[in-house]
Amino acid sequence: MPPPHKKLADSLSALQGLQKAGHRVINSRELTRTHRERLVANGFLQPVTKGWWISSSPGARAGDSTPWYASFWEFCARYCGDRFGHDWHLSPEQSLLLLAENSVIPRQIVVYTPKGTNHNLELPFGTSLYDLKTTELPTAAELMERDGMHLFTVPAALVKVPESFFARQPIETQVLLASLRDASDVLRLLLSGGNSAKAGAIAGALRHIGRAELADEIVKTMKGAGYDARENDPYDATQAVAALAPATSPIVGRMQAMWESMRGAVVETFPQQPGLPADRDRYLQFVDDIYKSDAYHSLSIEGYSVSPALIERVQRGNWNPATDEEDRHNRDALAARGYWQAFQRVKATIGDIIAGANAGARARATHMEWYRELFQPFVTAGVIPAAALAGYRNDAVYLRTSRYVPPRWEAVRDAMPALFDLLESEPHPGARAVLGHWLFGYIHPFPDGNGRVARFVMNAMLASGGYPWTVIRVEDRDAYLSGLDSASIDMDIRAFAAFIAERVRWSLERSDEGGEHGSKSG
Repeated sequence: MPPPHKKLADSLSALQGLQKAGHRVINSRELTRTHRERLVANGFLQPVTKGWWISSSPGARAGDSTPWYASFWEFCARYCGDRFGHDWHLSPEQSLLLLAENSVIPRQIVVYTPKGTNHNLELPFGTSLYDLKTTELPTAAELMERDGMHLFTVPAALVKVPESFFARQPIETQVLLASLRDASDVLRLLLSGGNSAKAGAIAGALRHIGRAELADEIVKTMKGAGYDARENDPYDATQAVAALAPATSPIVGRMQAMWESMRGAVVETFPQQPGLPADRDRYLQFVDDIYKSDAYHSLSIEGYSVSPALIERVQRGNWNPATDEEDRHNRDALAARGYWQAFQRVKATIGDIIAGANAGARARATHMEWYRELFQPFVTAGVIPAAALAGYRNDAVYLRTSRYVPPRWEAVRDAMPALFDLLESEPHPGARAVLGHWLFGYIHPFPDGNGRVARFVMNAMLASGGYPWTVIRVEDRDAYLSGLDSASIDMDIRAFAAFIAERVRWSLERSDEGGEHGSKSG
């Protein structure tokens, strides 16, 4: 009889074969019962519902939602395909949210299918899937498939969601309205359904976002076909978001709309800017002085175990993986060295900014350097491959315990230039700092290190208003992450803005005193 470790190895080999095929979600036909039970017992699989499991890790903590949120959409697609074949689709509301790059894991998705039983399937962490029985499916022209999910197309989603949805989700609906190249596909659906009331609402919504030519075309065409289409703006006066250029990609439109809708709350909360420092050397000396505290807190927030002694050893150059075996294999030392190297690059960027350079433009030009310096020691030590320094991710990433899922990797290439465009054009340094930090984390462009680089972005933007380098303390981690979640999930920046503003005020007081940020006080 094979020893236990050999049995587990056989089960892991079977699981690996499925994972190589791109499956995080496993059903009962894909692994034998023996393999499944062995993998569940050792933490490599977690049960979802009868007949379904998801890949996990033995290191996952009890109550960690990350494996489930990382598998949620794949589970929904595979479960629906298994139960309903090809005859199913998501609700127009959920379709619209996904098409507008709203990637928050929903509490419930509604699946329309002729094979439905009007049953709510309870899923992990308070999520569920409701299969709504419907008598017929939309036409093939009204549906599309993305990442295995059957969605309404943009025109069909806009036509089929209730009018009240426009006001409930102003960012998403306005983003998709802005993405339309012309009115043809929307009109085709409106005319075939004789939906004059919805035609009036869509025309009013289009005029609301500055696309009067499309609004006029819809009203005139409906009236020309004999329908009494009366234009009706579904938004109220407070729901005017950024003026989006026609045919703007959804992720770019979403970022522009979120920035415009949130910046006012940040500006109201933030302390008055000191202005660019007259004594640049003194400002940069304060940045040097803050390094130990900043490195300790920033690395600790990310889960590294770094002591002040380790940070000082790295700062003095007493860290050498080429000759010291312990340094070569010490993950925390590698992270500390990378942070030191990146910090020097950020400091050089800040020197340019306080001399008058555009902060957004300098961050655009140098943020890749910051990232490479963070992970160069890991590459040198052979811990990660050199390809890890290439830059933006080409895979999905997930945030521990958060229902927010960063955008698809394909969207990152549009999102990052848009972020720097916003930073370059924003007149208020506080808005640049808060929204730049949050949106950098929202995009999550790198395979790793996004939190550290986001805090570098924040401090570079703070420098553009003469604010001092500000440390986010590890003891404030829960409030910090909660504020980020509120912004990403609920579209409410106020808690995060207030948190950053409070830390900046404390930094201003200490810098005025000529003191240094401590790791335990304040």
